[in-house]
Amino acid sequence: MTTREVPFGGSVEAGWEAVAEAFRRNFATGEDTGASVAVYHRGRKVVDLHGGFSDRPYDDRTLQLVFSTTKGVTAIAVAMLVQRGRLDYSEAVAHYWPEFAAQGKGDATVAQLLSHQCGLISPDAALTLEEALHWETIVARLADTRPDWPIGSGHGYHAISFGWLAGELIRRVDGRSVGRFVAEEIAGPLGVDLWIGLPDAEEHRVSPVIGELIATDGADPALKAMLEVFLGPGSRAGRALGLNGAFVGDGLFNRRDVHAAEIPAANGISNAASLAKMYAATIGPIDGVQLLDQPVRDLARTTVTPAGEGDLCLIMPTTFGMGFMTHGPFTAYAGPGSFGHPGAGGSVAVMNTMASNLAGDSRAQRLVAAVTSVIDAS
Repeated sequence: MTTREVPFGGSVEAGWEAVAEAFRRNFATGEDTGASVAVYHRGRKVVDLHGGFSDRPYDDRTLQLVFSTTKGVTAIAVAMLVQRGRLDYSEAVAHYWPEFAAQGKGDATVAQLLSHQCGLISPDAALTLEEALHWETIVARLADTRPDWPIGSGHGYHAISFGWLAGELIRRVDGRSVGRFVAEEIAGPLGVDLWIGLPDAEEHRVSPVIGELIATDGADPALKAMLEVFLGPGSRAGRALGLNGAFVGDGLFNRRDVHAAEIPAANGISNAASLAKMYAATIGPIDGVQLLDQPVRDLARTTVTPAGEGDLCLIMPTTFGMGFMTHGPFTAYAGPGSFGHPGAGGSVAVMNTMASNLAGDSRAQRLVAAVTSVIDAS
């Protein structure tokens, strides 16, 4: 497929053409099939593009599952409750969620939980997908899980469990589920398409995910062997990413029951324009709505994991604030001060074709580089 055959739509303000060029290049290289990208600058939307295909042309009505990009949405929801005085990052999790104190976790703080230091990467025993999709079941199992390492002694990526841990904190202090909180406090006021727990009426708009995170068919034997060790069922990465077997299976994230459930670390469904507007509203007012004030935003985006500390699940160093991934070797973003959360297969901007990565996707890097080049030149 050539660039001329790909349908593109949307808008770009004068001076931001470099982003459009980078976006089109992602299709020209064959890396993208369907995707969208949006940019806000100083409170104004300057880029809003979509292009390619899913099972139909990829347009401004198309929705996409965004994997761990969902964690950034959940982190914003938590920060909003900190801002309202309902949560305190320095308080013990058990203060809000008494059952969490089981298995020696009574002193674990909200900050340690949000920065992946509590060692709760998966329940102790295997569980089914159906059990994982039932909120009360999975949060009870996680509350009664023994930490995989001494709390505070290191950090390791809670790939899927993070969402239920943070989401249960939201439910305990607010009374609403994280999905309802996001709908009523973020998506509704901003007028954006953003769900954690997609209504059935919106399912027809979702572009199916193409491919898998780790495709080993035809892979170099040495690479395949390395991946099998790294992601094996007994490895921390394998347990975290597969939740002890519950999230193992081809096409799982295209299932309606997975879309409908609340998985606040992994099944957010949105589009680039909505996500960009949400993040812009953490910086300043957008259409009269500002989600975070500066003191709380600065707390949330400040790196708390030690510099250079290897991730106990992902091996290489990762950097976390209060639920956000921050600027570091794993997540360069636009440089120091940047915050957010990438998703599996390239979900920083929004796309339907998976690449074999959890961060550092070449398509997203091109877009970020184009954006920063425009800002640096202004």
